[in-house]
Amino acid sequence: MDTNYVDLHLHSTCSDGLFSPEEVVGLAHKAGLLAIALADHDNISGIGRAMEAGATSGVEVISAVELSSQWFQYTDMHLLGYGFDHQDPYLHRTLEEFQQFRSTRNRQIVELVNEKLIDEQRQPLDPDAVQSLAGGTIGRPHIALALRQAGYVKTNDEAFDRYLVPCNVPKHYFPADEAIKLIHRSGGIVVLAHPPYVTRDRNKLETLVTELVGLGLDGIEAYNNASGLEESDWLIKLAQRHDLVVTGGSDFHGDSGSLITVGRGLRGIRVPYSCVSAIKGALRKRYEKKN
Repeated sequence: MDTNYVDLHLHSTCSDGLFSPEEVVGLAHKAGLLAIALADHDNISGIGRAMEAGATSGVEVISAVELSSQWFQYTDMHLLGYGFDHQDPYLHRTLEEFQQFRSTRNRQIVELVNEKLIDEQRQPLDPDAVQSLAGGTIGRPHIALALRQAGYVKTNDEAFDRYLVPCNVPKHYFPADEAIKLIHRSGGIVVLAHPPYVTRDRNKLETLVTELVGLGLDGIEAYNNASGLEESDWLIKLAQRHDLVVTGGSDFHGDSGSLITVGRGLRGIRVPYSCVSAIKGALRKRYEKKN
């Protein structure tokens, strides 16, 4: 049995996490993980920092990103990119343009939340203070934290129910084919993140995976918070049928009171190092095919 564990789905303050890239690596080291992937939402600015911290602490850091994508009726379908060149200029430029929209969107959400607070005769949030909480691109969890710190809510769930869901502004998505091409262009592979969050209908999911494989999908995140043991086993078999790699991660954001920690997802989910080996194998195959 593989007792060398990894976590290939972590978030930092560079998107909507509450810990810096360096702090995330420190938590991984403390948890005894051999390798991690910092997969911030549509943002790769923390990868270099995480790699430097990993080199110091002895934690292997794999370049990663979680892209917000869409494919026909499947909106907000997340695709994980792994092993790409995180210094690729085209990738940086494309994601920076996406982040500009994301930043504008979250500023609009803060404005709508403030309108609601004013209606409630409460002091509005300071957008610059919310920005300082983020440290990078503002995400809705940062706005939730600001609401908690102001004493307007007690939990993140309450913040979302009372303010963030009613004050939401629609997101922008990468078409799935463009997202896959973007990661492949910079030398990486693409994995479908937490599939049950896309659809729990297995027939529809298998049809979707078949379509995505046709677009170049390389893997499935079988170990995820939406899947129990039986579901993960089914996803592994689905990956095997399509010759896809299997990955997994905790989807850690650092939310206060969450049962998710670095290295352990819900129900104590742990990810074996064999998933890193599979990613490296897929990257070698893609490189050999390209050259």
